Amino acid sequence: MRKNKQPTGSNIQYHRVLSRRDFLANTTLLGAGFAAGPSLWAASSDQRKAINKMKARKLGQLEVSELGLGCMSISANYGAPAPRDQGIKVIRAAHEKGVTLFDTAEVYGPYTSEELVGEALAPIRDKVHIATKFGFNLEDASGGLNSRPEHIKKVAEASLKRLRTDRIDLFYQHRVDPKVPIEEVAAAVKDLIKEGKVLHFGLSEASAKTIRRAHAVQPVTAVQTEYSLMERGPEKNGVLATCGELGIGFVPWGPIGMGYLTGKIDARTQLDAKTDLRSGFDRFSPENLVANTPIVEELKRFAEKKNATPAQISLAWLLAQKQFIVPIPGTRNIDHLNENLGAINIQLTPDDLRELDSAFSKIKVQGGRMNEEQMKVVDQTE
Repeated sequence: MRKNKQPTGSNIQYHRVLSRRDFLANTTLLGAGFAAGPSLWAASSDQRKAINKMKARKLGQLEVSELGLGCMSISANYGAPAPRDQGIKVIRAAHEKGVTLFDTAEVYGPYTSEELVGEALAPIRDKVHIATKFGFNLEDASGGLNSRPEHIKKVAEASLKRLRTDRIDLFYQHRVDPKVPIEEVAAAVKDLIKEGKVLHFGLSEASAKTIRRAHAVQPVTAVQTEYSLMERGPEKNGVLATCGELGIGFVPWGPIGMGYLTGKIDARTQLDAKTDLRSGFDRFSPENLVANTPIVEELKRFAEKKNATPAQISLAWLLAQKQFIVPIPGTRNIDHLNENLGAINIQLTPDDLRELDSAFSKIKVQGGRMNEEQMKVVDQTE
């Protein structure tokens, strides 16, 4: 068994992406970068290199790139799966641009996302960190949650095989199982850490109280919860504050509003009910897509002022909230990958942040973030 190795992220540089998504779609690749006007390239070569370096952040004691890659949408839930070669290309391109944190789960596919991530990262395994998740019962038709200790260990073994690795860098409980005390879950992962099969423990969609209970048994490295300009729950329910107090990293999923904050989804957008999870979310109903238009319009206005895209501003805003936050935007498109990663070049001032907070505080988001059944398994323990 390999030692619990903690490789640092590569700091490979990439050219700056600061245009609107519509502009991006009409540009052509120029060497390693994108077509851009004189203002973008006015800075010296040395200045651009300094700007374009992917920095590291800490999730607890785990050092990763400041932006990770969410790999769910490549294989599942956001339409039909991308061709395998395309998925591998996107994952490897992300690493070439400095990304070292790759997020997947056994339930994505199910299983196919882990398989794809494992294949894509096998040649560079010691240069990256892989996060995956347990907690669902996928073995029979009954479904539901399953975080029994014996099941956790069984899932770990299966995930290791699919990921083509001998250790899982970050192992999240995907959803809190009310039938299994969180202390037992933490103890099971602690055993896996002692065996070297898992390096770090994480929780997803857990309440502040549950986080504290788990952390007392096995230190929690990261908490993953939806968080964006459109979904501010972690600020209000104590989760962000608890992470800050306990030295736990925070990984926002859905950092660009499941695609809505790109400005490219509106009432005309057709989401396939069979393959796109968002089609069942109230927030993505045609009525609410229209009702939430002011959110996108405000974001577009601000983005144009900063010579950026709405997606980039959304990610830059998250990066500016806390140093222990590492967003994991997902994509199956190389152009969108470059656009998202360009967010690290955008520096939002305190005045910028106040302006965004003021503008968004006046806009009420319409529609729930998930459907009723999914919200039932979100831990809201007080």
